[in-house]
Amino acid sequence: MPQLEKGSKKLLNAWAFYDWANSVYSLVIASAVFPIFYDAIFPDGQTHVAVFGTSVKATALISFVTAFAFLLVAFISPLLSGIADYSGNKKVFLKLFCYLGALSCIGLYWFSLENIYWSLVCYFFGLVGFWGSLVFYNSYLPDVAFPNQQDAISAKGYSMGYIGSVFLLIFNLAMVMSPSTFGIEEVEGLEHPAIRAMRISFVSVGVWWILFSQYTYYYLPKGNKKNKVTRDVMLNGFRELRKVWGELSLNITLKRYLGAFFVYSMAVQTVMLVATYFGAEEIAWGDDGGKQMGLIVSILLIQLVAVAGATITSRLSAKYGNIKTLISINIIWAIICVCAFFVTLPIHFYITAGFVGLVMGGIQSLSRSTYSKFLPETKDTASFFSFYDVTEKIGIVIGMLLYGAIDQIFGSMRYSIIFLTLFFIIGVFLLRRVLKKS
Repeated sequence: MPQLEKGSKKLLNAWAFYDWANSVYSLVIASAVFPIFYDAIFPDGQTHVAVFGTSVKATALISFVTAFAFLLVAFISPLLSGIADYSGNKKVFLKLFCYLGALSCIGLYWFSLENIYWSLVCYFFGLVGFWGSLVFYNSYLPDVAFPNQQDAISAKGYSMGYIGSVFLLIFNLAMVMSPSTFGIEEVEGLEHPAIRAMRISFVSVGVWWILFSQYTYYYLPKGNKKNKVTRDVMLNGFRELRKVWGELSLNITLKRYLGAFFVYSMAVQTVMLVATYFGAEEIAWGDDGGKQMGLIVSILLIQLVAVAGATITSRLSAKYGNIKTLISINIIWAIICVCAFFVTLPIHFYITAGFVGLVMGGIQSLSRSTYSKFLPETKDTASFFSFYDVTEKIGIVIGMLLYGAIDQIFGSMRYSIIFLTLFFIIGVFLLRRVLKKS
């Protein structure tokens, strides 16, 4: 097995290629095909499912499972970070979570209401595998790239992930829209060909993820350290988080910004995770065929507009400053949530999806770069970003639990969406405090 030098072009490309491999999960499973599939497997008129000894609204159930998956990831991320820093072979852990996620995606092929527990386990561990693998993948960056190379190769990885995931998504959507073209014919006694095509798409994600990650594994170094992973080492990640928490009191601007980020990110991530489910349940599409086509168009619209939105956000922040731009974006998000409460027709949903795409990518990239600018120059940035990631994940847990609870209680996702408006409004006020001198 070749041992490439740090900073070599081939090694950098091999590292970035993992984004090409794993990003299909976040687009195909989390955002696009699975939400459509999940809605389609429920018979007309059935909105609840019997699980864990009670009746839970379908969309609330997926919100709760997602929340608990992120709760597990938030807990194990510092533990994994501690292992990643001291382990002699991070590649083993990267593979472990990759294969856990990929095999769970393949397991979704058998997702059904009759086998609901198995189905939820596959969905749960798909999330855990994806986010867990990112901990080790990201930890490889300083091992393969010099500081002056890291920004460029990180951006290249993101671009490769976007391109790769869109390729597979287009293939899968073509399968769903025209199953017969791919040999998936309608057979009496079997479910609709489009549903079978969606199941096959889950398998394609798992296979894609495993197959293309092999190039990354072939060239990534095992690591130079041979330290034994002990209990003390595993707790290092939690110690670093506690250390960062203590140091925040010395940086009022950073502390205020992180508080604002925690609040509005809670709402942003929740909206992004449930948008397709909302569209599937709350919009009057006419029939199942129109619903699937409408959701597909909406997803592609969001992806395309998000590229332009990120560019516009970058230019606005350069002209007006990061915080003022974030305040404006939060106001737009609040307006979107209020408008979503009244959205009933497909054309309304398309317009709303367009605005979501416009502010979706921009707020994520600008939030992270703003946080980076506020970091103390002499501190360990890895620990601060670990704190940032855990903050984001805990926010997702709270957001999804609240969203699911309101959906379950009131029987409509509209009330959940309107409730999220509160977090964007609070986010605006907290961001305004960042502008004030301490």
